[in-house]
Amino acid sequence: MPRNCHAEEGETITLNITASDAGQRLDAFLASQISHWSRARLQRLIEDGDVLVNGQTVKPSYKLRNDDQVEIDLVPLPTAQFAPENIQLEIIFEDDTLVVVNKPAGLIVHPGAGVISGTLANALAYHFANLPTQANEFRPGIVHRLDKGTSGLLVVAKTEAGHEHLVEQFRQRTVYKSYVTLVHGHVEPESGRIEQPIARDQRNRLRMAVNRSGRAALSLYRVRKRYQRFTLLDVELKTGRTHQIRVHLAWFKHPVVGDDLYGEGRDNNIQDSQLRNQIRKLGRPFLHAEHLGFVHPRTQTPMRFFARLPDELSHILTSLE
Repeated sequence: MPRNCHAEEGETITLNITASDAGQRLDAFLASQISHWSRARLQRLIEDGDVLVNGQTVKPSYKLRNDDQVEIDLVPLPTAQFAPENIQLEIIFEDDTLVVVNKPAGLIVHPGAGVISGTLANALAYHFANLPTQANEFRPGIVHRLDKGTSGLLVVAKTEAGHEHLVEQFRQRTVYKSYVTLVHGHVEPESGRIEQPIARDQRNRLRMAVNRSGRAALSLYRVRKRYQRFTLLDVELKTGRTHQIRVHLAWFKHPVVGDDLYGEGRDNNIQDSQLRNQIRKLGRPFLHAEHLGFVHPRTQTPMRFFARLPDELSHILTSLE
């Protein structure tokens, strides 16, 4: 992308740092290169983890180095005032430092373009007072994300120190994240790794795609159970790219069942009409964040949590038996 450019909301752009740029603060550099975006707004993107330098989150004060690669996801801001809402939450664990919730499918994590209410952030703001905002009142205590259609475990910080500690664990990739997913086809071998870089799909900005110029991404999979035309997998994420599991498994030619965005119409080819209709009514990918592990920010105790498969996904497996 050319420098000193006009960039639209929703775009993802990449800037390569040269020797003449080295030494500048990241926020100041971005403000000089991206027109119609204020330095304050760009700082907020950096704080929210929407700006990566060499695939890693950094602070606005980060000093650029020669050959750094900066990727900026120009996330739109909510257009209305953020308000707490009494939305029911399933609490798996809670203490004075953090809370672990089991997010249902269909619940968006935080407000964004066109979505100002009904999110996990709205619910958190209602149920827990004085959650850390880290300069962003729209994401109270939120450390990481799950797609709208993905259910499962999320950890939320209740203190500023806890938030900073958890963010650093995610940054250092020491958090254990394991998902269960049902995919099309007979997966071989029994276990393996998918290590393919991921970037925004240039032909469809709603999609991500395997691309040599993308961010490094690593997924480890293991077969849990086989069915006649499907395979149930455990997938451990070693990185946290947008739509990573769905993109990797589609590239592997075993797309996630129920995934309209990356499934390439495989759901429509299911021969059993009853099962096909059941999956259509599911309205979401068969993807669930089942295990989450991290070190407690205050006690330094290793913690591991489990969230059982939601009923709508269990019913699919029952139909396959």
